[in-house]
Amino acid sequence: MLLFRWLAMVLLLTAAVSFAFYAGTGQARYRRFGLVVLKWTLIAAVFFFAVLFIERLA
Repeated sequence: MLLFRWLAMVLLLTAAVSFAFYAGTGQARYRRFGLVVLKWTLIAAVFFFAVLFIERLA
């Protein structure tokens, strides 16, 4: 559980830094990378909480 929290925070921080680079430089590759990292972080979080929810039901 703690590992997942740290991993999620690092990935969100990576996306935030990427968006900051995009704001500073205007290069679209930083925005694309930030969106990809953010998308997969949110997908992983949804599956993680779905597993916790199903575990509670069982």
